[in-house]
Amino acid sequence: MVNRFDVHLVQLEPTRGSEIRKTQPCVVVSPDEMHGLRKVIIAPMTTQGKAYPSRVPVDFQGKHGFVVLDQIRTVGRERLVKKLGRINDPTGAAVLSVLQEMFSP
Repeated sequence: MVNRFDVHLVQLEPTRGSEIRKTQPCVVVSPDEMHGLRKVIIAPMTTQGKAYPSRVPVDFQGKHGFVVLDQIRTVGRERLVKKLGRINDPTGAAVLSVLQEMFSP
């Protein structure tokens, strides 16, 4: 079962250009109702890079980094390698707030 705000290790290859590569922890940002379609919308997480308005600070498994909302993408559920946990509720709320701001006219 996949739920919004779960963190999964996701196989992101193949990629192009400056997209985040490799197998990376990612936060599921799509609503639970969508997951029956066998696809999920994810946002990669990274401990690299710098703060940016489309990046939400996150502490996960003892590491500080960012949820990179400027690189959200839809992937098939077969790319989800392993569930690692879940981000906390305040971080989830911040993710939704930034997404809403990004897609508002």
